[in-house]
Amino acid sequence: MLNNDDRYRPFGLVTDMLATTEIIRQFDVDQADDTAGEIAEVGRLLMTGEGSSRIFPAKNAISHARRHGYALQLHSEAGMQAQEYDLNGWAVFALSNSGRTAEVIRLFTALKSAGHSPRYSLTAFADTTLQALADRGYVLSCGAEGAVAATKSVMEQALFYRALLEAVEGKKQLATHLAELSDSVQQALTMPIDAEIVSRIASAKTIYWAGRNDGVAEELTLKTNEITRKRADYLEGTYAVHGIEEVMSDDEVVIWVDPYEVSEEKIRKTLVDGVGMPVIAVSSRPTIFPTIAIPEGGDLAGYIQMAAGWNLLVEVGLQLGIDLDKPQRARKVGNEFID
Repeated sequence: MLNNDDRYRPFGLVTDMLATTEIIRQFDVDQADDTAGEIAEVGRLLMTGEGSSRIFPAKNAISHARRHGYALQLHSEAGMQAQEYDLNGWAVFALSNSGRTAEVIRLFTALKSAGHSPRYSLTAFADTTLQALADRGYVLSCGAEGAVAATKSVMEQALFYRALLEAVEGKKQLATHLAELSDSVQQALTMPIDAEIVSRIASAKTIYWAGRNDGVAEELTLKTNEITRKRADYLEGTYAVHGIEEVMSDDEVVIWVDPYEVSEEKIRKTLVDGVGMPVIAVSSRPTIFPTIAIPEGGDLAGYIQMAAGWNLLVEVGLQLGIDLDKPQRARKVGNEFID
């Protein structure tokens, strides 16, 4: 995926994706330190939002925190379901690019009416409805996106949460990794993808994304719908070998993000041999499957995996002749609040 190539130049989606590298490099890791101190005092944080504003940012943050034994209690839930919870004693942080997402507006309206605090927001624009309902609101630096599918904003939202949780825990390390992460994301975005892999995915009836519950594969499932207009499903962990193979077929494909090495042979026997369907891996290490090789990213591997997935989906969309910027039904604001 190269912005200076005539195949890619017309699309705002490509421009947005490639802008991510500089957003990472210039990210302000200290912007939410005051909020971090307040959240540390509360000790519990609910991260809410809808779609892309929650899947990768919140779930990747939770996964990172649990791997490292952070003391802060963390949970993520969509806005409507969160209204059914007892949130007393929880700080609540809502992400919405537009600041007009109906579900989080309703949640924050109810919390404010009940005198619940603290409430925080992160939006792509200042002076939004959501920001007005928050005790403190932050604004992304990435600016407006040129396509319906959210991309650069998702990466910045995730960085915001990562920096916030590091500050809460008193272990601020992100700043020392931003330059390397930016370079690795650039590599993942612009590396060539094997034409046979692209063709196989483009011809698939259904595209399954499999991987950890850290937001990467699940978010790429959503992006598959928006970018390629293909049916897609997310298979958490090793779910793909726990029964769904009964209804899979050889005209479908599984893309496995960072497969567990110990599970590879079982995956091959169940899906490749048993179903006759191809399995493609996205991994920083060699696997027994055709593999899209990416840089090793350590604690920040999810960002690199996401970028490689974007690259792949752009190539598939172009092969299918899709207008990458304009789905027929999906909207930039999925469910806009109307007063």
